[in-house]
Amino acid sequence: MSDTHLVKILSTGAYLPGDPLDNAALEKLGGPLPDDVLAGIQVKTRHWMVDPATGEHLTTTSRMAESAARQALDRAGLEPGDVDLLVVSTASPEHLLPNVATTVQHYLGLERCAAIEVRAGCAGAVQALDIARRQLADGTARTALVIGSESISPLLAPIYLGKDPQSVRMRDRLTLYTFGDGAGAVLLRAEPTGEAAGVQGEFAFVNDCMGGLRKPGMQIIGGGTDVAQAEQHRRKRLLEMKIDVPGTSTFGPKVFVTAIHDLLRRSGWSLDEVDALVLPEGNAEYFSSEFEEAGLSAADYETLQGRIVENLTEVGATGSAAVPLSLDAGWVSGRIRPGQRLFLLGIEASRYVYTGLSVTWHAQAPRAA
Repeated sequence: MSDTHLVKILSTGAYLPGDPLDNAALEKLGGPLPDDVLAGIQVKTRHWMVDPATGEHLTTTSRMAESAARQALDRAGLEPGDVDLLVVSTASPEHLLPNVATTVQHYLGLERCAAIEVRAGCAGAVQALDIARRQLADGTARTALVIGSESISPLLAPIYLGKDPQSVRMRDRLTLYTFGDGAGAVLLRAEPTGEAAGVQGEFAFVNDCMGGLRKPGMQIIGGGTDVAQAEQHRRKRLLEMKIDVPGTSTFGPKVFVTAIHDLLRRSGWSLDEVDALVLPEGNAEYFSSEFEEAGLSAADYETLQGRIVENLTEVGATGSAAVPLSLDAGWVSGRIRPGQRLFLLGIEASRYVYTGLSVTWHAQAPRAA
């Protein structure tokens, strides 16, 4: 069946918990990182949903999602009751059930709406956007909120709480300094056209997992059903994040280059026609320095440098929230403007998943609060 509705992004919203936590404050908690390592990850501040001093939770994944959603609705002049589809991506829900989208639905005061959870990290928000735009395009729903929300700091605080900062292992410090929490929302609406609405390049979607036979680049272990609960409680940490730093730094760029080529082919656009590439972590030295070796020409690499939209320095790596937070920052700052062609690209290290969506931007910049 041909799409008969034109789908547009109306607005975005963002929420970052607490005050910015800078590197000097983090050094007092978990010890220092060498200057060259700090320069490589490029994160200067991040926001945590826990109290850094005590580990106490100050908010939740769903509450952050609610706040980002309400900002997106306010900017578009809509009410929660206008929403008939919620798609929420996270790797850090409060509970295994009910799904996090239904919890956000509850907080927004919606008695009824479609509510879908995507359990994913960095790639999830773009997957969620595609799920929503397909249901809007075929008339299943009219107004959708897509939200990426992540609470990573609860995994980080146990690394240093109750310990001498100098005793924290260097690889754990790298994790501490890299990640942050937050939520980003994207509001979409469909209008009937009476005829096929799809055009080449508009909402072209790509999605692939390149690491099916590889060691995971990232794992969060604990709280699942891998072993008996009694055995889980005997582990050093009930929940633990493990990162294959050598693997992600060498294979991650290959995933990125493959994703870019795939999205260019699928959209029919040339790289010169892409005005902005929303790519969280796109300028991080440990990631971008390997692009050319992974198959991106020097000329294409130079073309990308002026087009990458990201806010890693201010918020850190934020999982499912990364793409919508970067998109929001680009739109609010005026970097993303009506008529521009965008690539939204998420790269997830867990099993080396990439997901991308091409978008033609329509929304005018939001009025200052």
